[in-house]
Amino acid sequence: MNFDERRADRRRPGFSVAAGAFYTCMAGIHVGVVAANPAVYASFGAATPFNWVSTAWATVFMANPKFWGLFAAALELLIGVLLLRGGQSAKLGWIAVVAFQLGLILLEAARHDWPQLSERSSTADPVSKTPR
Repeated sequence: MNFDERRADRRRPGFSVAAGAFYTCMAGIHVGVVAANPAVYASFGAATPFNWVSTAWATVFMANPKFWGLFAAALELLIGVLLLRGGQSAKLGWIAVVAFQLGLILLEAARHDWPQLSERSSTADPVSKTPR
């Protein structure tokens, strides 16, 4: 396989590029959180309905939130790079995206917003909560 054929195998579809850029940026967010206030991470494990998850979060992640925050940043950076490389690397990156998102679901990081989302009507202005 020559250079041009290898290059063609690593095409970068739009969604892979967008997701790769997103995960790369989110790695930077984690670095910022670690630098500013890693205690912010404490609320993520508190929202889960599974006691074993909140206990593990408190005893493992929050025992050293700087390390685990930087570890999360490294994982997101790796995912981003895999997606941006394209080809087989991007396939592995998408598998990592699914695994990462399943972890977030387990922690129920989005649960905080759920009640607020159901309070709004579909025609309400998201800032003022008044109908348009």
